[in-house]
Amino acid sequence: MTATKDDRELLARLAKADQAALRSYITRHQLRVFRFIIRCVKNEAVAEELTNEVFMDVWRHASKYEGRSQPVTWLLSIAHNRAISSLRKRREEAWDDDKAGSLADEGDDPEVVAQKTDKSVQLRACLEQLSAEHKEIIDLVYYHEMSIAEVSEVIGIPEATVKTRMFYARKKLSDIMKANGIDRGWP
Repeated sequence: MTATKDDRELLARLAKADQAALRSYITRHQLRVFRFIIRCVKNEAVAEELTNEVFMDVWRHASKYEGRSQPVTWLLSIAHNRAISSLRKRREEAWDDDKAGSLADEGDDPEVVAQKTDKSVQLRACLEQLSAEHKEIIDLVYYHEMSIAEVSEVIGIPEATVKTRMFYARKKLSDIMKANGIDRGWP
C-alpha cells in the first residue's frame, strides 16, 4: 500500500472519529510537521505547541479533506497556516525590556565554532541567511520533496511564483555560499 493511499484511508477513518487512526497519523507525520514548523517559528516550545494544534485541526477537520491534493500537502498547508498565524501574533506582542535584558547571549562557543567547519552545518547557516519566503520554498522542495504544484498549494501562491522564488532562492544561496568560501561540490 502506498503512503498516500494509506494516508487517505487514515483521514477517512479520522473523519469517523477513529482514535487509533489519529495515533497512527500522528506517529507517521509528527516529526515532519514539527521540523516544518520549527524552521518557520525558530522556537522549539512554540513548534511543539503548534504541532499539537495542527493535529487537533486534523482531528476536527478530517471530514473536510476532499482528496483534491495529496494528504501530506493538506497537512502541511494546515501547519503553514498555524506557523504564519503564530508569527503574526508574536509581532503584535508588546516588547518587554526586562525580559529582553535577561536573555542569555546565544553566541557560538569554541566547540560550536569547530563543529561549524562541517560543510552540512555551513550549508544550514547559509540557508538561514535566506529570506523567509526563500527558506520556505527550499524547505518544501528539497527537505519535504514536494513538487512545484504541491508547494503552490501549501503556501497558497501561483506555481509561477513558486518557480520564480525557487530560482532566486537558489541564486541567493549560491551567492551566500560563495561569499562564505564554500564550494558547491561535496568532498
